[in-house]
Amino acid sequence: MAMPLTELQETIREEVEKNPALEIIREAGEVDSPDRNENVNRENSVVEQDFFSDISDPGYQPVSPGDSDSKRLFLEGAVTREKTLHEILIDQLHLMNTLPELADLTENIIWNLNGDGFHNEPPDMLLTSDNPELLESALRLVRSMEPVGCACRDWQESLLVQAEIKGDSPPNFERFVREGLGLLKKRRPEDVRAKLRISLDDWKLCEAYVRTLSPFPGRLYSVDTPQYIVPDLIIRKEEGELTLILNDEILPVLRINPDFEKIGEESGINRDARRFVSDHSREARYFINSLAQRDNTLLKTARSIVEFQRDFFSGGPRFLRPLTLKEVADTIGVHETTVSRITTNKYAQTDWGLFRLKFFFTNSISGSGDAKSRISKVAAKEAIKEVMAGLDANERISDQALSELLAGKGINLARRTVAKYRNELDLPSSHRQ
Repeated sequence: MAMPLTELQETIREEVEKNPALEIIREAGEVDSPDRNENVNRENSVVEQDFFSDISDPGYQPVSPGDSDSKRLFLEGAVTREKTLHEILIDQLHLMNTLPELADLTENIIWNLNGDGFHNEPPDMLLTSDNPELLESALRLVRSMEPVGCACRDWQESLLVQAEIKGDSPPNFERFVREGLGLLKKRRPEDVRAKLRISLDDWKLCEAYVRTLSPFPGRLYSVDTPQYIVPDLIIRKEEGELTLILNDEILPVLRINPDFEKIGEESGINRDARRFVSDHSREARYFINSLAQRDNTLLKTARSIVEFQRDFFSGGPRFLRPLTLKEVADTIGVHETTVSRITTNKYAQTDWGLFRLKFFFTNSISGSGDAKSRISKVAAKEAIKEVMAGLDANERISDQALSELLAGKGINLARRTVAKYRNELDLPSSHRQ
């Protein structure tokens, strides 16, 4: 139940491969199967032509008509792939004229880098001789390669190395990186600048300069396959009505293979073979029923969420109301742990964007009034963002004043709660910037 669609796809494929009783009768996204005879006629009408007959590449050897293995292997070998960070750095190393000892250590340092371009293990562990100068030379060599700034401990050291290599950093840049950037996580820029005693002009120069650098240089050459989110549900408002669609088109349709079951009914079949057919047929039915139960539970849960959160689907996050797993579970007649499992790793595509199903479950903020006037944390944050957006650019507003403005809208939040939410929203606590 907790599987996302992409993982469920793979699970179905694995189950079909290992269970001969399962059969795919329609592939994902398939509507109508084309006429088989039409395909045969189309294939027979194609004139086979060797487009590579005059090619000089020795990897391709022409063969007799109808045998495409050589062509396929040739084409597969011609397909290129993106190089990894390690391969890019090694290629640059091979173009340099370095002493063997330095080249060996440099290569070891390169293979010790992670995807960000930083050390996995301390580089001095790679040094086989008592020669720290050799280690420094190898580190400088890697750091100067493209992308500049690899072979460092962390992003701060990488930024400083990049600035040193460029040689054009503004005044106070080292203090800005070592002290200022870390403090910005919890304090306002003007407070950090005052603490470090950096002038406004120098601070702005540092801000502009750091944007020209890459804090994680290795990521520029990442070849990781992007992970795409496939929504399990599509919830749209069409002609004033909410429409709920189960996105099951990417899953194949299964059935019990009738030919396989007939084997168990044949006369003269031995007991072991009959048990083999019976066991796999039973497992196949259980698997298909489990998929149907998953879809049924997901749909019932989604319908309940839509009913509870109608204001959200009509007006957006500002109208998200408090909702618990138990409320939905009681509505559809299951245990709340079932609701928790079926909403795990599931997404809904809505008119307001893509949301996890867990997003629609949120507790009521304390002190928000009776049951009818309850407001969720998400809605309270949206209200704060709306108030802040309505202020002039240079207008200052305290947490207490913002709390009073929200109270006028029927949202009762303590000053400390307002301060907490503003911090979570990364909104300045005394004025807009």
